[in-house]
Amino acid sequence: MFPLRRNRRLRTNESIRSLVRETILSPNDFLVPLFVVEGKGVKNEIPSMPNYYRYSLDLLEKEVKELWAMGLKSVLVFVKVPDNLKDNKGVEALNPNGLMQRAIKVIKNAVPEMIVMTDVALDPYSVYGHDGIVGNGMVLNDETSGFLAQMALSHAQAGADFVAPSDMMDGRILEMRELLENNGFINTGIMSYSAKYASAHYGPFRDALDSAPVDLIDIPKDKKTYQMDYHNRLEAIRETRMDIEEGADIVMVKPGISYLDIVREVKNMSEVPVAVYQVSGEYAMIKAASERGWLDHDAVMLEQTTAIKRAGADIIASYFAKDIVKLLK
Repeated sequence: MFPLRRNRRLRTNESIRSLVRETILSPNDFLVPLFVVEGKGVKNEIPSMPNYYRYSLDLLEKEVKELWAMGLKSVLVFVKVPDNLKDNKGVEALNPNGLMQRAIKVIKNAVPEMIVMTDVALDPYSVYGHDGIVGNGMVLNDETSGFLAQMALSHAQAGADFVAPSDMMDGRILEMRELLENNGFINTGIMSYSAKYASAHYGPFRDALDSAPVDLIDIPKDKKTYQMDYHNRLEAIRETRMDIEEGADIVMVKPGISYLDIVREVKNMSEVPVAVYQVSGEYAMIKAASERGWLDHDAVMLEQTTAIKRAGADIIASYFAKDIVKLLK
């Protein structure tokens, strides 16, 4: 006897498929990364990230207004720091008139309701391209954590809604939370990169900010002493649990598509929202393959971002955000 239940009944046509669809993308899912540079009238395409740009502050204002009009309500800000302002300790990161601080104010003045999240790490400010202070043949954890807390406070003072530490130093979330609380910024949130892996997918991003690690005699030219080993799963749970206990309001898994098992693990144990970063390498691979005619750009873009949400992401940081919202409309 043929089964009474025919699963294909629910796949008969697009109207039925959309009616029973479990995972649906919307503009509210996306966090838009923005790259900011000094200058005026600057909109430079990033060579390894086709159709993605660095903006000077005047054009950043225009871009933010366009995002808001599209229904995109949150941005994640990164700055490309001039070489003459880089050092080992990231002193420029605390400049109240620095590029990041001015970018926050420009965005908030342009669209006050836009949620502004800011990158908190030393690599854009470091002559060595590392996420922390270098000394004694290593990237120093405790000295870096204390400095990052000061950096987060500077961003909050400039008007950031969330600070987003991407460094993977131990204990930095607690230091940030306590410093923010002690200075009256009780409503400034922390989105922690809790499970950030030492991935080969970050190359185009480092090109965008000129922040790749440099050769040093006694320190590896990679970030494997602080970013996570991609062979590990349970470590991500430990890292995430500790960040939540220290005061993180949102936790993040990075990268995206190669780490969907980690996304689901983190979602299952987390009592706070889970963000996922669909990183520059993932973006660049789709762009490059579609330019050669090897795959359908829009179809793969939607499939991968849907998979990230299906795995458990509440927030998706993606360079595809504008393209996806245009398709959704």
